[in-house]
Amino acid sequence: MVLSAESCLVANAWICGEYVQTRQSQIIAAVQQHVLLTVVSLALGIVLSFPLALVARLSPALKGFVLGASTAVYSVPSLALFAILLPVTGITQTTVVIGLVLYSLTILVRAIVDGLESVPDEVVDAASGMGFGRVSLLLRVRMPLALPTFFAGLRVATVSTVALVTIGFVVGYGGLGNLINDGLQTYFRAEVLTATVLCVVLAVLADLVVVGMERVATPWRRRGRA
Repeated sequence: MVLSAESCLVANAWICGEYVQTRQSQIIAAVQQHVLLTVVSLALGIVLSFPLALVARLSPALKGFVLGASTAVYSVPSLALFAILLPVTGITQTTVVIGLVLYSLTILVRAIVDGLESVPDEVVDAASGMGFGRVSLLLRVRMPLALPTFFAGLRVATVSTVALVTIGFVVGYGGLGNLINDGLQTYFRAEVLTATVLCVVLAVLADLVVVGMERVATPWRRRGRA
């Protein structure tokens, strides 16, 4: 039996068009907050990961410290990390952003380091023989060739961040996670399912955006396939 739009809320159905219609503004606000937290966190993560990756490549000791420290942070459960940050940042979006940035660094720093180290030695030697200095060698040779590995890491970090944003409900800034938590607390099926589906859709769309960015940033790979 198919429930009508007028009865699905009363029947607490999993799929309910009336819920989407009546709570449209609330759903849109949650999606906007989710997207904002994801974009800001990833942008800060990218900005911080590049200098950290360069520092890590200065020596094996620094590499072990940087990668070890970022991995240690990732091993801390998100709820515990937010609890640690609360006394400093309070119940604000900053708490969620800092936590997400720290988690993204684990993936992004390692991806950049691996990408830079994957550049063939013969390519580096050839560029050095052509008169490339350390800076130009980094910017014009190593970084472009490391982009595919970086974007592979960025895709993982992006999808992971979209998922982790939902945990921000513990401080009231979880985007769609707020709706999921509210729905679970009240056993409101339509709210839980709608927010969950939208979260998956955001993750897929975000991944496609990163893939598009990679295609634009690495045009030579398209020419190579052709």
